[in-house]
Amino acid sequence: MYAPSRRLLTATLAALLAATTLAACTKEPEPGSALDAFAAGWPGTGWDGKVTFVDPDNKPVPSTDVAAQLKAYAGTLTPPTAKSAGKPTVTKDSAAGKLHLDWTLPDGAHWEYSTDVKLTKGKVNGEDAWNVVWQPQVVHPDLQPGASLATKQVKAQRGGIVDAKGETLMSARPVVVVGVEPQKITNLPALTALLDAAFKSIKVAVDLGDLADRVKAAKPDSFVELVTLRREAYDQIRKDIRDLDGTVFREETRELAPTRVFGRALFGSVGEVTKEIMDANPGKYQVGDQVGLFGLEKKYDERLRGADGFQVVITSKTSTGTTREQQVYDTDAVNGQPLKVTLETKAQNAADAALATKTDRRTAIVAMRISDGHVVAVANGPDGGGDNLAFVAQVPPGSTFKVVTAYGVLDNGSVTSNTVVNCPKTFTVDGRVFKNAHDFELGAVPFHTDVAKSCNTAFASLAPKLGPDGLAAAGTALGLGTKWDMGVDCFTGAVSSGGSAAERAAAAFGQGTTIVSPLAMVGAIAAVARGKWKQPIVLLDPAPAAVAEDGPTLKTSTLNQLRPALREVVTAGTGKALADVPGGPVSGKTGTAEYDANPAHTHAWFVGWQGDIAFAVFVENGGDSTSSAVPLAESFLRALNKA
Repeated sequence: MYAPSRRLLTATLAALLAATTLAACTKEPEPGSALDAFAAGWPGTGWDGKVTFVDPDNKPVPSTDVAAQLKAYAGTLTPPTAKSAGKPTVTKDSAAGKLHLDWTLPDGAHWEYSTDVKLTKGKVNGEDAWNVVWQPQVVHPDLQPGASLATKQVKAQRGGIVDAKGETLMSARPVVVVGVEPQKITNLPALTALLDAAFKSIKVAVDLGDLADRVKAAKPDSFVELVTLRREAYDQIRKDIRDLDGTVFREETRELAPTRVFGRALFGSVGEVTKEIMDANPGKYQVGDQVGLFGLEKKYDERLRGADGFQVVITSKTSTGTTREQQVYDTDAVNGQPLKVTLETKAQNAADAALATKTDRRTAIVAMRISDGHVVAVANGPDGGGDNLAFVAQVPPGSTFKVVTAYGVLDNGSVTSNTVVNCPKTFTVDGRVFKNAHDFELGAVPFHTDVAKSCNTAFASLAPKLGPDGLAAAGTALGLGTKWDMGVDCFTGAVSSGGSAAERAAAAFGQGTTIVSPLAMVGAIAAVARGKWKQPIVLLDPAPAAVAEDGPTLKTSTLNQLRPALREVVTAGTGKALADVPGGPVSGKTGTAEYDANPAHTHAWFVGWQGDIAFAVFVENGGDSTSSAVPLAESFLRALNKA
């Protein structure tokens, strides 16, 4: 028998060992690597030949086709973040893996789920590899060829504005948007005249002066908006404008108060989001969203708007050509929360009605319940006002500030209500001449008469008795210039302090550098009526974070002299027109305030109280208070006390 040599055995063993080592170094491809590469390259921009695809019949699918289909299936959604979920299970030449998909929805919510992904073993460039089996179910288990994903917004219900009892003040109400369509207009001058007459018949001011230019610049089939009318207002002129050549209409709902002017400058308005708002808040709003444009509606827009929900649906076409939707995910809409305010409908309507009689000046009435500080009316005019003048005006108080000066000198004991304080026609301080309205003089009269008749020269003469800071201290005791938190913009006043002797004399009767708002003066007059200052409150929920503490109790001896003098203003002084109003005795103070170098330019005021209601009336450039502010106060009180 032949026996192999030792050398031959050694060579054979070496060859076998080399073959074994070579086999051990050749690693089989893993399906998990292919799945990871597919996930990393979704939606198809980063595969670079690292991933190959086949269809369920094992036919090759170009990666460019997969990328295009991924984009189509995603529809209106932003592509998701994809990650492999665990190690694929291998069965001979096939494997089963999972992908975890995380879609970010338009509202920022995350829609997450897993899908099954099949892989098959094949050859790529002559080498073993794993192919991803491409089919719509990789994107979503319910997705079929030709379908796609889409989102649908579920609108949240905007919160309203309610009163202290929870009754609705600001809520969704029907409106009609009136416009014109250029291509339908046959006679623009005639159309403009008819529209102008119709709008004026319901006392709605619409500027049609530039309508011709707007029509010329618009596309033929565009909607050129003219005005948005409450449904009840539109119904009054429907027959006059509905069939005119060129008019077009949209029916919508808007957040509105009970009337056009009701709390308008305070509440603000809600309308379609503007480009400026969208640009300032990227990604926050979508075209067509309703947002607060000013006032409380703007300041508390987040709370009032709530949060829209979203649905994710699979859309596909049926055999008849209709669109079919299958909901696969949704987030609930969170309705907005209402604001609760202190306004009371009867008081607000009374204030609005009073200002409706004064359409040639900016005006304001603010009324507050003395017992609890709740503001029950905030009216601005004309037509509801643009700015909330009642809260934010910064204007001289004129003779209404004599309430503060009188409080100061009575409180420090330098005079009593019966002290004779001369009221000459003029009074000069450091060369500056002060005089009374219409150049009147009273002579030597008791101080309470100086108050009732509103004698400037008497008050100018009393300035030294307050010293440099006494007037500011008196104002502080009545809440002026102090820090408030009402949850809404307001001006609490700035009282003159120090300055020259002439400045202090002017400040003593509300001129000089002292400025206030009607709200600030309501707080001051209410302090006199109540016996201590209490911050006005207009917003109950959400409650302001830092409401000012009540002021100190005012001395009874001071109030027992000041209150009768303010009552005398109505019984025998400058406010006599209020002597016979229903509802009980009225006390208060008129005011005529110069606001520039021209003595003929004056604001008109009245501040006072009746029963538990303190109020202030302001007329910008209103002239004499007895002929402008006092009549508005009378109208307000008569309406307020009407059964």
